Amino acid sequence: MTPQRQVNWRGRSGRFYALNPERLESFALSLDGLYMLALGTTPMWVGSADDVIHDAQSRSRFRLALDCADRVFAVDAAADDLSRMTVVWDLEGAEPVTGLSAA
Repeated sequence: MTPQRQVNWRGRSGRFYALNPERLESFALSLDGLYMLALGTTPMWVGSADDVIHDAQSRSRFRLALDCADRVFAVDAAADDLSRMTVVWDLEGAEPVTGLSAA
């Protein structure tokens, strides 16, 4: 299977992110990953397995997103909590960007 090309999204801050598409049908949270579930061009949930395990609100949003999302992306983010929380906040208001190549 050929790996999918990264896609570009712009966060609410204006920062660009090269996201790695994953297959929704076989998606599974990894303990150290950060993910974005989206319906079309709308982010439905951004977070990690730790968020789903330890935060009831995030868990509820994750379940809803799994029911409606049509795409999932792995997100490269720093391991420290502040950087990760900043990326989550930024991507919750993100939109896809066309015309840029992430290759």
